Amino acid sequence: MTSDNRRESQDSDLEEALRGRAGAVPGEPDVSAATMRFTERAGAEDLIDVSYATTDSPFGELLLAQTGRGLVRLSFPGEGIDAVVEDLARRVSPRVLRMPDRLDPLRRELEAYFAGELRDFTTPLDWRLTKGFRCSVLKQTALIPYGGTVSYTEIAGAAGNPKAQRAAGSALGSNPIPIVVPCHRVLRTGGALGGYGGGLPMKQALLELEGAL
Repeated sequence: MTSDNRRESQDSDLEEALRGRAGAVPGEPDVSAATMRFTERAGAEDLIDVSYATTDSPFGELLLAQTGRGLVRLSFPGEGIDAVVEDLARRVSPRVLRMPDRLDPLRRELEAYFAGELRDFTTPLDWRLTKGFRCSVLKQTALIPYGGTVSYTEIAGAAGNPKAQRAAGSALGSNPIPIVVPCHRVLRTGGALGGYGGGLPMKQALLELEGAL
């Protein structure tokens, strides 16, 4: 089969899948045979650049997305799945598809972490959604051990500029991979919580889970 014919076949399957979704009965699973067939083919032929899935947590539903390099996005509850997927399509690749099986290892690690049974995540990370000093801050944050905390000043210094506490705080506030890159372990000098994208109750709960408070 030529590449043009293969592309036409894939487009046909996608159109069929979308028609199946449009005709779905309310209350029934929104997954047609055509959708499943297209997903399987896309995965088998390596046509997916970003795979995503959702998983439950004590704080609500999280969205997880990974590329061939590793975990690229973990969104907080309330960010909106559609909005996050659209952002990934714009900033990483339009070839984004829901593929829960590919995220199963990380989902199991998160479940163990929230149960207090996991201290270190093993999933590889894709840093492409952050650059420059922000990326340096987050890479230093990823080194903070379970149960430990540092100050904004300390993390800025570790990233190369101890006077850039505000910039460090901004980098942490826009962390695309929270929890796994534990920005919740960065506090104000003196021990105050500071800010957190998932809200201060979530930050406090994560620190208490790790025995850091």
